[in-house]
Amino acid sequence: MATKLIYFLYRFLELAALPFILLYVAARGARDRRYFHSFGERLGFVPESCRRKGPGGVWVHAVSVGEILTAIQLLRTIRSALPGAPVFVSTTTLAGRAMAEQKLAGIADAVFYFPFDYVSCVRRVLRNIRPAVAVVLETEIWPNCFREVKRSGAALLIVNGRISDRAAPRYARLRWFFRHALAHADRIVVQTPRDRERYLAAGASAEKVVIGGNMKFDFEPQAHPAPEVVMNFIERVHPSAVWIAASTMPPAEADDPDEDDAVIAAFRSLAAGRPGLLLMLAPRRPERFDEVASKLDGLSFVRRARLTDSSRLDLPGVLLVDTIGELSSLFAVADVVFMGGTLPHRGGHNILEPAFHSRAVIAGPHMENFAAIAEEFTAAGALVRIKDGGELASAVADLLDHPERRREIGERAFQLAQNRRGATRRAADEIVSLAGCAIPAALPSLPERLILWPLARLWEAGSRLRQRRMRRDQRRVDAKVISVGAIAVGGAGKTPFVLWLAARLKERGLNPAFLTRGYRRKSPEPVTLIPAGGPAATARTGDEAQLFVRSGLGPVAIGADRVRAAQALVERHRPSVIVLDDGFQHQRLARDLDIVLIDSLDPLAGGDLFPLGRLREPWDALQRADILVLTRTAPGRSYEAVERMLRRYNSRAPAFHARVNPICWTDGMGEWPPEAPPGAGAIAFCGLANPASFWNTLDAVGVRTAMRFAFGDHHTYRPVELLRLAQHARRLGAGALLTTEKDAMNLPDGAAQLVSPAKVYWLKIGLTVDREEELLALAVRASSSSSHRL
Repeated sequence: MATKLIYFLYRFLELAALPFILLYVAARGARDRRYFHSFGERLGFVPESCRRKGPGGVWVHAVSVGEILTAIQLLRTIRSALPGAPVFVSTTTLAGRAMAEQKLAGIADAVFYFPFDYVSCVRRVLRNIRPAVAVVLETEIWPNCFREVKRSGAALLIVNGRISDRAAPRYARLRWFFRHALAHADRIVVQTPRDRERYLAAGASAEKVVIGGNMKFDFEPQAHPAPEVVMNFIERVHPSAVWIAASTMPPAEADDPDEDDAVIAAFRSLAAGRPGLLLMLAPRRPERFDEVASKLDGLSFVRRARLTDSSRLDLPGVLLVDTIGELSSLFAVADVVFMGGTLPHRGGHNILEPAFHSRAVIAGPHMENFAAIAEEFTAAGALVRIKDGGELASAVADLLDHPERRREIGERAFQLAQNRRGATRRAADEIVSLAGCAIPAALPSLPERLILWPLARLWEAGSRLRQRRMRRDQRRVDAKVISVGAIAVGGAGKTPFVLWLAARLKERGLNPAFLTRGYRRKSPEPVTLIPAGGPAATARTGDEAQLFVRSGLGPVAIGADRVRAAQALVERHRPSVIVLDDGFQHQRLARDLDIVLIDSLDPLAGGDLFPLGRLREPWDALQRADILVLTRTAPGRSYEAVERMLRRYNSRAPAFHARVNPICWTDGMGEWPPEAPPGAGAIAFCGLANPASFWNTLDAVGVRTAMRFAFGDHHTYRPVELLRLAQHARRLGAGALLTTEKDAMNLPDGAAQLVSPAKVYWLKIGLTVDREEELLALAVRASSSSSHRL
């Protein structure tokens, strides 16, 4: 009750604050028009690239530039540990967005602005990306976001958590509020014992807060080379010494110094006796670049943003670093570094990046944001501290004049930083562990719940009635029957599994046949029988049945009345075992083994029965299953939460994991490797219940496409649609139209001529099943036993 009251109060205050938030947004946009770019993302309207991905990924929130840089190694580690899982990154600031787009290309699947912490905005994001885990870097506590993440079924993790000296008293005073938000976190991995105490004081549960170290110690200097244009510039001007003033800040309080003024004054003092000195001045905030440039009037200086291969500078002079994301790469050329944010009451900035370059660092009195690091480095003689800006010039001069001391300080700093590595790996391990404990769920909107919930209850009642009627009228045929089905509407990978099972049964000496409904076929025949390898048009069979026909593994029977079709199949072809496609709900035909497929990417299937969700039957129908197979799994990934849920409804059926594996691209004549389809460029299209499965396969094999088009499941392509696809291909210079083998069955006659000069290629896939022999032993036993049903 207390939590509900706190959240009611929070939402009331949010509503009251809305006019002021709108005024703030207008003011920000007036100062910088870029704030309005992609503004819809702050309302929860994520990019199309997010919506194309399937559920079960990782959402990492990194508020700004520093957190984005910290996240790079974490994201790479997640990619390696969770192959195939989408990775989304949100950020708050303009600089953070620019940095993310620059540094995370090829690492994150999508980058977007973090939504305003209103329930509607957060839910809109969660409905589109449906993560298994949401990860928040450092200190970002958003009550509505935290709560809605947990409501969506995802795990919530705070990593690299810290609470600064300045913020700690506020969090402690507001413990009565923050403890309700922090209660939603599954794990809080903090940097130091001091941070752990502060999170506990803010209301976090002791069992959830663990010490993992500082991920910034895992910075990789070699991953951030300096831009070539800068290195060429330094070679031309040939300075005798380089001093970097990093992340300088304006005053925070009335009596604070402006660090840019302090640095420029120190440079003027030093320049008189050091004609070869180069100062690299890097203001923290982009909006101050022009202001700082005006302060350099009268000095020899050049702006990094205007640097060319012919730029020159008279020394002593200043390079104004007015770009984003390059500072960490420049520390390699520095002799001395002054870390900004430490003279005014700003709490300091990260000194680890220059430390990993073995550079001597000077810092002012204010390192509250990095207190533990500052204390450790200062005590070890790895950091030079000054009291105020008046001591800056002498501190820099001392280090420039004593290279041996400068080298010793840098080496101590490097050794301290090196000895504290490993926090990123620990954070990634926590993320991977929690990913296996989460089941992403849908978050229907209020109108959807009001309208569709009653319809879902009607569907449930109708489903139960239909199943009872089928069981009463159940018929058996003179052949063993293995049903492969699903509990949800839409793609769960049934067709690849049916083909795989039939092929394996045939290898073991059995005589399999296929039985399927022939969804969306155009033939009026009540039952269609096709011998193994026999010719049949797609219009007569339907797309999925056509794959069975072309496999040549056995005869195929097609008909809505599965009993009648099975009887005809037995009379004509005498198979030893019938593999019944999509037959879990068709209980009128008795079966000897019921295999039920569950899509591991969307195991809850919308969380309710159709039309509110995608379930065909209530979950207790799984009691009928003999074998459960999780499809679309990734090797090495845990699905503990899904399996635990399934065991609640069926504790006796063994569970197996399966995944598709690309075999080759083909146009019906030639074959090409999955990672290298022919053609200079490509666009992709498919008509699947879950198009994200095809998009993810393309991403997994590294195939880049200029555009992607999704059509409805079992879509029969019209000539005009192929002509449009061909027009897009010509406009984009793409020579290939990539699709699935199932979609290739639905192409019209003359498709090759319609898309010319581009060509259509479809991906042939196979299936890998973990513990294959164990599953096949059960299938062979059911196919060979003289008695019925295992």
